[in-house]
Amino acid sequence: MRILFLDLDTLRPDHLGCYGYHRNTSPNIDRIADQGVRFDNYYCSDAPCLPSRTALTTGQFGIHTGVINHGGTNAELRKEGSQRGFRSRLSTASLFGFLRSRGLNTVSFSPFAERHGAWQFYAGLNEIHNTGKGGMESAEEITPRVLNWIENNAGQEDWFLHVNYWDPHTPYRAPEEFGNPFADDPLPEWLNEDVLKEHRKLVGPHKPHEIAMYDNQTNPDFPRFPGEIEDMKDMRKMIDGYDCGISYMDQHIGRLFAALQEQGVMEDLIVIITSDHAENMGELGIYGEHGTADHATCRIPMIIRWPGLKQGHVDGGLHYNLDLLPTLADLMDAEAKDIWDGKSYAPVLRAGTPAGQEKLVLSQGAHVCQRSVRFGPWLYMRTYHDGYHLFPEEMLYNLEDDPHEQNNLAQEKPEVCHRARAHYMDWHDEMMETMPYKTSRDPMWTVLEEGGPFHARGNLARYIEYLKETGREDAIPELKKRHPQEFE
Repeated sequence: MRILFLDLDTLRPDHLGCYGYHRNTSPNIDRIADQGVRFDNYYCSDAPCLPSRTALTTGQFGIHTGVINHGGTNAELRKEGSQRGFRSRLSTASLFGFLRSRGLNTVSFSPFAERHGAWQFYAGLNEIHNTGKGGMESAEEITPRVLNWIENNAGQEDWFLHVNYWDPHTPYRAPEEFGNPFADDPLPEWLNEDVLKEHRKLVGPHKPHEIAMYDNQTNPDFPRFPGEIEDMKDMRKMIDGYDCGISYMDQHIGRLFAALQEQGVMEDLIVIITSDHAENMGELGIYGEHGTADHATCRIPMIIRWPGLKQGHVDGGLHYNLDLLPTLADLMDAEAKDIWDGKSYAPVLRAGTPAGQEKLVLSQGAHVCQRSVRFGPWLYMRTYHDGYHLFPEEMLYNLEDDPHEQNNLAQEKPEVCHRARAHYMDWHDEMMETMPYKTSRDPMWTVLEEGGPFHARGNLARYIEYLKETGREDAIPELKKRHPQEFE
């Protein structure tokens, strides 16, 4: 058995051709989707980067692992405590550890562990190739190292190769000589001048005035990434920059496929293509960030080509990224680990039989503190810390009618909000009942006690000065009212 796992940071599924995008960003990825199963409603349980990959590799929700933030107590795994054996359970229950226990040589090309100090990510790996720039790598710095590994090792049996590309992540970095293959293509239809006009009235990190998070600073090393979206020309620069990152990465993925074909292993190779999270590109007025627990941030691509199993199939069920571990165990005729929170969707891969969840609960604790419930056509969002966005406490969107989250229906649909709150409380009760220790608490409350999400904590005073510079002083009293601790 040979498995290639393409971990493509910050990749929106709806910017891929196989998910219906009108631009030709991803022909190599699309080809794999045609040969396997494409999952249309696949979500990271916990966003963004560190919480998401922790959920993926442990098979557990952030409420159980404790990892929901990018700093503070909840950027660290809970200790196993008195139940810890001679080795950590990660040695066999993590993604790489489980695969190694099944006889696979586990290999990773990624800077992720060092970027976030997430050393548990290395658990179960036989070969660690840190590409060394903490997520600032471009594809041309990663591909040659992977090609060298393929040339020397691809012909061997039983390996799992994890390759982590970062080109869709800000700041958009496709080299100048790549050009812009999308210069004449229309922008996504919903992003128009009227929408931009409304978004420019909003406050909060990564709104059109402050693409750089809290101001409009730019970096000459990254000319594709604007500091501010003032008009539709800037909007084009933003969207084209993101799409060029995807396209440039896809070309490098094509090089890996060609090398694997040359080694004679591509035909029987299992290929898994996914992301840690996606990216708001206008949703909630946010651009170039993955800082909420919404559909735009948490919905990710998942494409699995497993020779001998279902081909050319599209699955519409609801799934978490942490469902992957029990799915792999199912497909490998292995027992699922008791600590895994996910549910196998192997029936989808074997026969196209639906195996989705009834509902999903999504979490974000690094930019805002939010929990959301995804069920039916609905996305319900509950905000505990607004990350200076001035979000209302409750938001509700009908994703079938409004996939870009423009119309908050919470006031109009109280009965749907009631159902969503019940779903959320049922999930929360289950999570608390299955904590590793009865004294364990919800990490969201710890994040709030420590001053809020990492990327918002301590930044309000300087942001207020920028709001004054940009003529949005009207928002300052409400921001001070909501976040008095920032001025103590």
